[in-house]
Amino acid sequence: MILSVLAAFILALVIVVLVVEMLRRKKLREKYAVLWLVVGLATLILAAFPQLLALTARFLGVQVPSNLLFAMTILLALGVCLHLSWEISVVEDETRTLAEEAAILRTHIERLEARLDAELAEPSRTPTATDPAPFDRG
Repeated sequence: MILSVLAAFILALVIVVLVVEMLRRKKLREKYAVLWLVVGLATLILAAFPQLLALTARFLGVQVPSNLLFAMTILLALGVCLHLSWEISVVEDETRTLAEEAAILRTHIERLEARLDAELAEPSRTPTATDPAPFDRG
C-alpha cells in the first residue's frame, strides 16, 4: 500500500517537474501547461491523501474508487482530444489561407518576371527626352 502511494506521488512529482521544465525551455505553451499542471497537482493531492478519492467516490455514489479515477481519466482524455481536434482545425484553416496567399504572390511575381523579360527582349533603341521612364507603364 505504501509503495503504491509513494510510486503515485513520485510519478505526479515527475509530471509537475517535467511540465515546469518544458515551460521554462519554451517547449510547451502555457495554455497546454495549465492542463498538465492541474493533472499533476491533482495526482499529487490524490497520492498524498488516497482516502480523498474514496470519499469522493462515496459522495458521487461510485462503488469502487478506482472506477471513479478511470472515469475521470477517460473524460480528461476525451476533453484533450476534442481540444486538440479544434486546434488542428484552426491550424488547417490558417495553412490553407497562407497557401492561397503564397499562390497569389507567386502568380504576381511570375507575371512581373514575364513582363520584365519581355521588356528586356525588345530591341534596344535610343531613348529620347519624351520617352517615359523605364518600367513606368502605369
